[in-house]
Amino acid sequence: MTERTYAAGQAYTYPLIIKKLLQTALVNATDEEIVYRGEQRYSYRDLNTRIHRLAGGLTALGLKPGEVAAVFDYDSPRYLECFFAIPMMGSVLQTANWRLSTDQIVYTINHAEASVIIFNSDFMPIIEAIRPALTTVRKYIMIREGESTADAFRFDGEYEAMLQSADDHFDFPDLDENTRATTFYTTGTTGDPKGVYFTHRQLVLHSMSLAIAAGSYDNEGRFRSNDVYMPLTPMFHVHAWGVPYVATMLATKQVYPGRYEPKKILELIRSEKVTFSHCVPTILQMLMTDPDCRLTDMSNWKVIIGGSKLSKGQAKAARALGMTVFTGYGMSETCPIISLALPKKYMADWDDDRILDVITKTGVPIPLVEIEVVDEEDRPKPHDGETSGEVVFRAPWLTEGYHKSPEKTRELWRNGYLHSGDVGHIDGDGYLQITDRIKDVIKSGGEWVSSLDLENILSQHEAVLESAAIGIADAKWGERPLMLVVLKDMFKGQVTEGDLKAYMKQAVKEGRLPGYGVPDNIVLLDALPKTSVGKLNKKQMRLDFTGPVM
Repeated sequence: MTERTYAAGQAYTYPLIIKKLLQTALVNATDEEIVYRGEQRYSYRDLNTRIHRLAGGLTALGLKPGEVAAVFDYDSPRYLECFFAIPMMGSVLQTANWRLSTDQIVYTINHAEASVIIFNSDFMPIIEAIRPALTTVRKYIMIREGESTADAFRFDGEYEAMLQSADDHFDFPDLDENTRATTFYTTGTTGDPKGVYFTHRQLVLHSMSLAIAAGSYDNEGRFRSNDVYMPLTPMFHVHAWGVPYVATMLATKQVYPGRYEPKKILELIRSEKVTFSHCVPTILQMLMTDPDCRLTDMSNWKVIIGGSKLSKGQAKAARALGMTVFTGYGMSETCPIISLALPKKYMADWDDDRILDVITKTGVPIPLVEIEVVDEEDRPKPHDGETSGEVVFRAPWLTEGYHKSPEKTRELWRNGYLHSGDVGHIDGDGYLQITDRIKDVIKSGGEWVSSLDLENILSQHEAVLESAAIGIADAKWGERPLMLVVLKDMFKGQVTEGDLKAYMKQAVKEGRLPGYGVPDNIVLLDALPKTSVGKLNKKQMRLDFTGPVM
C-alpha cells in the first residue's frame, strides 16, 4: 500500500493514526534507550527499524489489513513493537490475557477471530493446550525468551529470525483514523469475557490527553521526556493503561521488566534510575514488603495506582519510603485513564494528612473527559461532595461497544453516556470519589455501606497488610458487612479479630464511620483472592463466604 497522491492546491488530510505518534519520537530522541530486564537495550532508531521489519515479516506470513494478530508476552520491547507495527499496517492487535483459564483464552481468540498468534516461549504449554480448539488461527510465531531452547520448528517461525529476514522499510499507509487498531477482553462477574476495541483516533487522542494531564500541570506527579518509564501493569491489560504510547511519543527512556519479580523490579529501579511507573495496589504492596525495598532509593519514583482503591494506609506507607503515589481511574472500556488524583497548585503547602485525602481520591477528569454522577433516570446530581449516584462518562476515546455483543453494548451506553457501574460523588473542586461498585455496595437495614470506606479505614491499622469488605446475607438486616483481612507477618498471632473490630468502633467514635457500618465479623486469611490482573476478586470472596460466619 502506498501514500495517496494529492493534486496541486489540495490540502493534506491529516489522520490521527498511531504512525504519527512514532514519527514524533523519531524527531525528538532517536538515540534514547529502550531496555529489557537490564540485559538488552537498543535505541528508538532501532525500535523504528524493528517495527518496519515486524510489519514486513507479518505481511510475508499472510497477515492482511483488518485481520487480528494476538500477542502472548510479558512486558517487553517486543510487545511495544507489536503495539505499533500491527495497527500501523492496518491489522488489529489483540492483547491476549494469558492469565485467564484455558477455556476463556480459547473463547477470546476464537471470538476475536485471530489469524496469527505471536507468543513467548514460556507460554508454549498454553499454546499447545489451546491450539486444537482454535478455529481461525493460521500462523504461530514463537518469541524465544532468554536462554530458552524451545523448538520453533513446530510453528511457523521464530520472532527474531522473522525480523532478520524482513526488509528495513515497510510502506505504512495513511489509514482512515477510525480504523480499528486494538482489541482485548475484559472479564466480568458473570458470562463470557467481553471484547472491547479502540480505533487509531481514539488511541491518539487518549495519548495526547494523558500527556497533557500528566505533564503540563504544576504538581508532584509529572511525567515528561526526561523521566525513565517502566510499566508494572501488564501490557495485555488496556495497553498497559496507554502509557507506552505516551512514553514513546515523548521519547522517554523505557525499561521493560519482563516477568514481575520483586527483586528484579527493584534492581531495575536502582540500576536504570526508573522515575515513573503504574501498577495495582497488589504490586505496590509486593514491592514495599520485599527486603530489597529498603536498599532502594524510592525518592524519585512516581507511581500511578489504579485497578483497585489506593488506601490511605498504603499511600502513607509508600510516602514514608519516599515514593510519590497517586490514584488513576478508568475501565477497560475507557481506554482506560479517565481521571488522575494529582494535587492542584494551591494545595502545595498542605500537610501530609490533607494531601493523603487528595491523592487517594478517584481524581479530576483529564482533558476532554466529562464525568457526571446520575440517578436511576440518568439525571445529574449535585457536585457537593456528598450526593452519590452512578458515575457516567463522555470522552472521544471510549469504546463504542462490545465486540459482537449488541445487548451488552446497550447496557453500557445509555442516553449518550457510558455507564461505569461505579457509585460515587463529585466535590466542588471537581474531584470524583468512587465509593463502591454498584454490585459491591452493602445494603444493611435500608442503609448503604461503602465497602471502599471500610477497607480504607482498616488499611490504616498498623497490623493490616490487605483488607476487603463484602456483603453477606443476614435474616434481620438483609445484608451485613464482612471484613476479610491479611495481617503483616510481624503481627500474625499478635493481633486478633477483636482488636480490629475495636479499631473500627473507634472510627465510629471519631466520626469516620457510621455505627451500622462496623462489621459483625472479621476473618483473618493468609491471602485474598485476586483476579488475573491483580485486583481483589470479590466475586470469589462472595462464593467463599455465602452465609453468616460464626
